[in-house]
Amino acid sequence: MVRATAELVRTKGVSATGLREVVAVAKAPRGSLQHYFPDGKDQLVAEALTWMGQVAVRRVEKVLASLDDRRPSSLLAGTVELWRSEFVSTGYGGGCPLLAAAADVAATDDELRSVIGAAFDGWLRSFSAALAHTGIPPQRAESLATVVISALEGAIVLARIHRDVAPLEAIARELGPLLDSAVASAGDAFEH
Repeated sequence: MVRATAELVRTKGVSATGLREVVAVAKAPRGSLQHYFPDGKDQLVAEALTWMGQVAVRRVEKVLASLDDRRPSSLLAGTVELWRSEFVSTGYGGGCPLLAAAADVAATDDELRSVIGAAFDGWLRSFSAALAHTGIPPQRAESLATVVISALEGAIVLARIHRDVAPLEAIARELGPLLDSAVASAGDAFEH
């Protein structure tokens, strides 16, 4: 049910995701909803968003582990490729559930905003650590992780709107050299 909720939120948002639909998509007995999620939809959505935050962290770890070339631009390119491949193979129906939830409820639901914030923070920490692992100084990696994830989220939205992966490819092409230069800048600082 958590996975079904996450999938529905990423395509429809929180408000348009109904509990009956979650049960149907999950192919679960309706009674299990009350059993596992006694606090209802908010609890279920919170758990789905927390889970998706963990998925984002695992994706960063997977991309980092798969790199033969440990440059920051390669980390970005691998991350972009996950989204590009998904859009090309399955269509443009699903975006990032964290962004979808934030757009839908961040202004009206303090509890879910907190959950979304924690999920984004975990993703940011993970991407920052991965950038540091590629040679970017940790202080700079934090700031650059924010830039990358912000750009990635915007590119995901634009890709869905235009049904085209060009925005994703643009951030890899344009931000990759910036990330690599942060490693070179750090090396220059140590030489002086």
